Amino acid sequence: MSGLQEQIRNQCISCGINVAGSNAAQFDCPECGHQVYRCAKCRKQSNLYQCPDCGFTGP
Repeated sequence: MSGLQEQIRNQCISCGINVAGSNAAQFDCPECGHQVYRCAKCRKQSNLYQCPDCGFTGP
């Protein structure tokens, strides 16, 4: 995986900020297992996210 692909993959799925080195959550999508990253702010505010692979939406 190239550096650019790795950086894109480590973005908050809700707001798009880079979550590398922050207090972010990393987990698998409950539906398909796709790796999901969320920043602390979006987690605290319960912002919705949508899995790019299966379309699952969660808080």
